[in-house]
Amino acid sequence: MNRAVALRIAACGIMGLGAALLIAALLLSTYTKSNISKIPLDIDHTVVSDGSGTAFDPASLNEQNFVVNEDVPLVMQEQVTVESPANADVVTLQVGSTLRRSDKQQENGLLLAMVDTVTLDRETAMAVSSESNPGGAVQKPRAIENEEPPTNIALPHEGLSYRFPFDTEKKTYPYFDPIAQKAFDANYDGEEDVNGLTTYKFTQNVGFDGDGELVDPIPYASLYDDEADSRATAPARLWGIEAEDPEEPITMTRYYAAQRTFWVDPVSGTIVKQTDRGYHYYAREALEPEVTFVDYSVTTNEESIESQVSAARDERDRVALWGRILPITFTALGLIALVGGALLGAFSLRAESMLIDPGLDDAGRRFFGHRDDEGEPVPGAEAKTEKLPAQRPSDLPPDRPG
Repeated sequence: MNRAVALRIAACGIMGLGAALLIAALLLSTYTKSNISKIPLDIDHTVVSDGSGTAFDPASLNEQNFVVNEDVPLVMQEQVTVESPANADVVTLQVGSTLRRSDKQQENGLLLAMVDTVTLDRETAMAVSSESNPGGAVQKPRAIENEEPPTNIALPHEGLSYRFPFDTEKKTYPYFDPIAQKAFDANYDGEEDVNGLTTYKFTQNVGFDGDGELVDPIPYASLYDDEADSRATAPARLWGIEAEDPEEPITMTRYYAAQRTFWVDPVSGTIVKQTDRGYHYYAREALEPEVTFVDYSVTTNEESIESQVSAARDERDRVALWGRILPITFTALGLIALVGGALLGAFSLRAESMLIDPGLDDAGRRFFGHRDDEGEPVPGAEAKTEKLPAQRPSDLPPDRPG
C-alpha cells in the first residue's frame, strides 16, 4: 500500500468520525436530554423549618379548660423518600411531615402529623393515577404506642406535589394541599437569589386572600372514621366560653387555612426554600375563629436550604453536561474532523497524481522535493551563445576604410 492510499483511508476515517460526532451531538441535545430531565429515583432527604406561633397545649386536655400558648417555638420536619412504583415514567414519593412544639417532649409537643404518598409523572411532575394506583394516599393516624402496620386511605392527588417540573415556567401551577385534599393555584411572583442560585418565587393561598385575611377557610378533612379530629364536642368551660351552664356541651368544627411561598430552581424544579403559615382553629362559624389549635409561621432553616441548593446544582450540572456541554463539544470536534478529513483527502489525491505522472506538476508546485534544472531540455530562446572577439579599428587592412 503506497502513501497516497494510506492517506485516503485515513481521510475517510477522520470524516466518518466527524459525522459520528455530529450525530451524537444531535442525539444528546434531543433524545438524551429529554431522558435525563426527569425527577430522580434516588430522592431521600429531610427538610427542617423553624418558626414560632400560637399553639394548643395537648396536656390541657386533662385540665379544667383548654390552654393555648402564644409565641411558642415550633419545628416542622418533612422527610421525603421514594417508594414503589418508580420506573422510567413515574416516581412515587412518600412524605412524612410533622409539626411539633420544641418546648415540649415527645408526644406532648406533637401538634400535626401526616404521611402523604403521591405518584408523579417524572417529566411534568404532575400527579398521575391508574386503575391499580389511585395516584396518592394518606396514612391513617394511629397512636404512638400502636405497633400494627399502618393503614393507607386512598387520596387521589392532582397537580404538583413537593416539586415543580424541569424547566419551570413563569406561570401559575396547580399545587396539591394534602390537608385540604385538593389543589390550589401557586402563582409566579418574580425572581429571587437564594444562596447564589437564581430562583422563581411562587405564592399559594388556601382559605386566605393575598393580605392574609380569612376569606374561605377549609373544613378540616378528618382521617378518622368518627371524624374525631374535624369536629369536637366539649363543655363550655373547656372551650373557654361563658355560658349559663359551664357544663353545657358545645360542638365546634375545625377549620384550616394556609399561605405558602416556594423558591424554586427553574432548571430542576427543586424547591430550595419554603415558608409556611398554617392556621387550624375551632369555630361554630367558619369566619369567626373561637379556639386556636395552632397558628404558625415557619421557614426552611439554613442547613436545609444549603442541602436543597446543592441538590439543585447537581441536577443543573447533570442536565448542562448532557444537554449543552457535550453537544457543543461534539459538534465542534465533528466539524474539525470533517474539515480536516476533507483537506487530507485532497492532499492524498494530489500525492497519488504525483506518483502516477510526475510531469503533471512541473510548474514548481510539487509536494515532494524541489525543481532540478539539470538534465532538463532548455528552450531555444534561452540557449547560451558563444561570444566572438570584436576586431579593433587598428587591426583593419590599410585599403579598407575604417
